[in-house]
Amino acid sequence: MTNDAIAATPRSKYDRLIASARAATPALTVVVHPCDEPSLRGAVEAAGLGLIRPILVGPEARIRAVAGEHGIDLDGHEIVDAPHSHAAAARAVAMVREGRGELVMKGSLHTDELMHEVAASATGLRTERRISHVFVMDVPGHAETLFITDAAVNIFPDLDAKRDIVQNAIDLWRGIGLGEPKVAILSAVETVTTKIPSTIEAAALCKMAERGQITGGLLEGPLAFDNAVDPEAARIKGIAGPVAGHAQILVVPDLEAGNMLAKNLTFLAHADAAGIVMGARVPIVLTSRADSVRSRLASCAVATLYAASRRKVAAVQAE
Repeated sequence: MTNDAIAATPRSKYDRLIASARAATPALTVVVHPCDEPSLRGAVEAAGLGLIRPILVGPEARIRAVAGEHGIDLDGHEIVDAPHSHAAAARAVAMVREGRGELVMKGSLHTDELMHEVAASATGLRTERRISHVFVMDVPGHAETLFITDAAVNIFPDLDAKRDIVQNAIDLWRGIGLGEPKVAILSAVETVTTKIPSTIEAAALCKMAERGQITGGLLEGPLAFDNAVDPEAARIKGIAGPVAGHAQILVVPDLEAGNMLAKNLTFLAHADAAGIVMGARVPIVLTSRADSVRSRLASCAVATLYAASRRKVAAVQAE
């Protein structure tokens, strides 16, 4: 998609995010093993829109061959040679630790291969926070951007992990300039019952927010999906409050539920789904071969906006 094509498309949630990111300073982005057309073109087009400043890490000859085959202009883009995908992941993580990257962007390697290096205890990018994934979804017909978490990293998170998952999503929402989010802790029902453990964890998370263990967002749960996003469904069930029917962040019980929810919205509601990993030293842009150009650009835009927010916080702390 060309710059002119982006400008000509109707404004949507993603368009607004991309426009905001283009007004920020492009984030220095380590692109790991961009050795197929979608990942290489996505990085180069994001750079062309002023969203990122990419450093391409991988086998240089292969990257240049892909660029030549598909007419991708690499002029002005730094390439750091690494012999294979595992070496590229290790080198990318080392570059971030050296201060040579504000973001990491996944190329054509397996997610597990990249995340193994990110999560390494001695050499990776771990912090005290649990690493988690956030889908940033643009759903046609729905007025607001939706976050879904965690549908890609934590399979069956416990309560402590869910606290971090919620906090990561809130931090991302606020960090990209969207204000205070309304957070729904999802389950199958909206009442607490021992028969469904996720309802008990939802209630506990809301109490943790009341006690200051989760900050920056308005939490409500358990909520079923319908009364989380539809005001009429919430009204019929008699659920009042600012979150019910108006949720912006949807926290799912486990990866299976989240993955199915995100893919249902993608393939049945024709939603776009950008993806960001939070909780590491820097945000990580996770892309899939099936992602549209628009989703790739939105992922870069969200990560760049968050990186810009972190820069501002660091500057204030340094004063």
